[in-house]
Amino acid sequence: MKINGATVLVTGANRGLGRALATAFLDAGATVYAGARDPNKVDIAGAKPVQLDITDPASISALAAKLGDVDIVVNNAGVFVPAPTSSPGAADALRTNFATNVYGTYDVATAFAPILAKNGGGTIVNVLSVLSWVTLENTSGYSASKAAAWALTNGLRKELKAQGTRVVAVHVGYMDTDMAASITMPKTKPSDVAEQILDAILQDEPEVLADGTSRNVKASLGTSTPAYL
Repeated sequence: MKINGATVLVTGANRGLGRALATAFLDAGATVYAGARDPNKVDIAGAKPVQLDITDPASISALAAKLGDVDIVVNNAGVFVPAPTSSPGAADALRTNFATNVYGTYDVATAFAPILAKNGGGTIVNVLSVLSWVTLENTSGYSASKAAAWALTNGLRKELKAQGTRVVAVHVGYMDTDMAASITMPKTKPSDVAEQILDAILQDEPEVLADGTSRNVKASLGTSTPAYL
């Protein structure tokens, strides 16, 4: 799919990977709607800030009613709420992770799917995680939400194929963003991940394994010693 001349909605565009994606799409010649709960926090030259809370179906519906020209939707907004499975707050953490990472992703995708169909098919990009496939200490709720989002992404790809909509799954380990600020492991630059996502759209690729961690973990699935376990 062409990016130059396309119109893109990026959720969670005010920081981190979302900000890098909005910038990369602009540099590639796209028109960019930069979604954020507080659009005043979007400071990307050339982008069009729009109010969007992906945990609020009314907010999503209102935005979809306004943005009839969108060709590419990037479901980037997400949360990471850690909690040990047996802790008192584990159930609330699970619900919070699912509200954004699963239901928010689903609601945005389904709200904009008819718009993409009207505009020729387009592309949906869902930003997932290497934790779609593994669970680390304190990540049960987050990993469960990303595993569900991966399954949802695969389902959307099959179901939207008939209308010409491509669906891209993005998996990445540690990125140099606020979410991973306390992590001391090597991290991938958001701009590098953004570049890979744009390449996948241009080449009609269904999946981005954005770093060595994601590639190694996926390759180990189904073996007796999966990576990170």
